[in-house]
Amino acid sequence: MAKITWNVDTVHSEVGFTVKHMMISKAKGSFNDFDAVLEADPDDLTDSKVEVDIDVSSIDTKNSGRDDHLRSADFFDVENHPKATFVATDIKKKSGNNYDVTGDLTMIGTTKPVTFDVVAEGQSKDPMSGNMVAGFSGETTINRKDFGLTWNAALETGGVLLADDVKITFEIEAHKAE
Repeated sequence: MAKITWNVDTVHSEVGFTVKHMMISKAKGSFNDFDAVLEADPDDLTDSKVEVDIDVSSIDTKNSGRDDHLRSADFFDVENHPKATFVATDIKKKSGNNYDVTGDLTMIGTTKPVTFDVVAEGQSKDPMSGNMVAGFSGETTINRKDFGLTWNAALETGGVLLADDVKITFEIEAHKAE
């Protein structure tokens, strides 16, 4: 199959994250507003074009006070850095539908290479539109301090409020552009 342009269906897609909280549990969140340029053969992602643009102010952890703090200069500083981006630079097939997608992740004005473990979940025909739909999922773990996300608080019982490692995940449903 040739490379196809795909439109992300944000209603059926998610970009999320998980970070260890108080050294005993995990806090999760997502970004509600994002878009992507996807040009891919879903049967072979190795020659794909992938560019993701995230509106960081759309962060949602189901707690408005925490969301406001994450938008502040202590964390994402959305006033000065409203977007986070990922641009793929290399895609290698590992096995079957599994790929390593390496690219440049930019947050808060800092760009670092990261590699996502990606699965091409398959394709299906939308019964409502008749259009082809493809699914992709992936994850990686970054050290938030590498991107300048250094705010933390010491705990009375020892340790810190937030771990350094943050797991980033995505589930993408994309429709073939017409």
